[in-house]
Amino acid sequence: MTRKAIKIGGASGFWGDSGIALPQLLRAPELDYVVFDYLAEITMSIMARARSKNAIAGYATDFVSTLVRHLPAIAERKIKIISNAGGVNPESCAQAIRGAIESQGLQLKVAVVHGDDIMPQLEDLRSEGTCDMFTSEPLPENIQSANVYLGAFPIAFALDRGADIVITGRCVDSAVTLGACIHEFGWTERNLNELAGGSLAGHILECGAQASGGIHTDWELTGDWSNIGYPIASIYPDGSFDVEKAPDTGGLVSFGTVAEQLLYEIGDPAAYILPDVVCDFTQVQIEEIGPNCVHVGHALGKAPTECYKASITYSDGFRVGMYLTVIGIDAARKARKLGESVLKRCERLLRDDGKNGYSETSLEIIGSEAAYGPHSRATHAREVIMKLAAKHHDAAALELLVKEATSSGTSMAPGITNLGGNRPRVMPLVRLFSCLVPKSKVRQAVDFEGTETCVPISLALDKSAVAPIRCKPVEAASIDAATHIVPLVQLAWARSGDKGNSVNIGVIARKPEYLPYIKAALTETAVSDYFAYNTKGTVRRFDVPGINALNFLLNEALDGGGIASLRNDPQGKGHAQILLDYPIRVPEKFL
Repeated sequence: MTRKAIKIGGASGFWGDSGIALPQLLRAPELDYVVFDYLAEITMSIMARARSKNAIAGYATDFVSTLVRHLPAIAERKIKIISNAGGVNPESCAQAIRGAIESQGLQLKVAVVHGDDIMPQLEDLRSEGTCDMFTSEPLPENIQSANVYLGAFPIAFALDRGADIVITGRCVDSAVTLGACIHEFGWTERNLNELAGGSLAGHILECGAQASGGIHTDWELTGDWSNIGYPIASIYPDGSFDVEKAPDTGGLVSFGTVAEQLLYEIGDPAAYILPDVVCDFTQVQIEEIGPNCVHVGHALGKAPTECYKASITYSDGFRVGMYLTVIGIDAARKARKLGESVLKRCERLLRDDGKNGYSETSLEIIGSEAAYGPHSRATHAREVIMKLAAKHHDAAALELLVKEATSSGTSMAPGITNLGGNRPRVMPLVRLFSCLVPKSKVRQAVDFEGTETCVPISLALDKSAVAPIRCKPVEAASIDAATHIVPLVQLAWARSGDKGNSVNIGVIARKPEYLPYIKAALTETAVSDYFAYNTKGTVRRFDVPGINALNFLLNEALDGGGIASLRNDPQGKGHAQILLDYPIRVPEKFL
């Protein structure tokens, strides 16, 4: 007999997240699980470099140090822990935790999920002509990490066998939550709507406090950030769930905070592809059912694809970035001449030495609203920061750039200053290669109590099922009677994030009657023109009628994305903030 509901706390959104989450979640009543998400594409590369220097490294060490301090409370309350903190070395992560459990005289059991590492298969992939799924480029050399995104069923398998703590390598972020749901409710591969609902719950939890007030549009309403509450989901057997936050904490759980997180870093909301299910979030509904508590339901699921997405990182030379503060009258103009002069000097010195110039450079004047491009209104800034960055195959060429930028303090603009002793370091440039790998070529397994067991992957599912449509997209309003102009922020919440080299911007109407006017103004062409200064690819708009929202996907908008990008905002975090200033024409009754 399945339980009525399970309660899961989300304690981490990335490697390096705050340590305040676990203690506050452990004070929450009736908590069953705590999940931790640590992995981004670039995180895998950093961990791979660490493992190359030390065979027992390559996992999120802060997960271990955080967990160790609270193992007695976890054991006493019988709370289960699930995390992808294993990175590229989940066995070492598990061994560190097992050692701490033994030293504290506890009886907790640890399981490890294997199978995501496909480094041994790279030559087979190369011989098969594997290409990047976005750029069609061939598989590169100098690969540092190669992992498929596993799903949730191996996690459930480990829990079924009695694991108290489950450590994985690369899995989709939401799988750490979905695995607990599968285990508790007995869902199978055919419970597609339930799997979609559990995946959505995981998607809401996977970024930690972003669901409970973090980076919310209405930031002034989100209380005490120093003690912001981390989210808790009470998930029901039908896949619907309630979201609240840890007790006696700051932050905010509302329709707006959860709706923003629903659209965060997704492409087509009707086809959010995960290993276990293809999710349709367009019909999802969010209802505020109490203070700091919302109910979320109506996620729909379709059969999964026959492939895993693989994230492969590879080295491609070096990069460096630096910041100098410039103070005084016409600071922005001085700073731009400063950056251009440093680059010009370095290019001449490299040429005189018989070397190639920089493969890519970036100069942004922060404080002059550089992120806004032609929409900047900062015309008289008296203090700015010059950000200068470059790429080169030779680290020495970038050390030269650092040297000459530093020398500018006595040979170029007046008013140059910087935090003492903060000289930048040249770093390896890591790029992302994404491709598809047939599931039939992946062996996923669980290591528990010294025994490794293969977990089968089901591929025989009915793909003909079509999700029912409950909410139809609204039509764009006629603006003939719209006589007043207001900024988008008065009508909507918005949040943006990266999808590789692309940016998504979710825009949620504050009231349903606002959406037709937002839709009339924010056409694909309008948004494309607005961001033309930093977007090379197409712009697509998707309807999300269940929550009165639109989702935009801006392709080739991040100069490579991640640490392959030289931009000051390489993950598109500011795009929504820029769009919230967009003028929307509305009728007088909305004022």
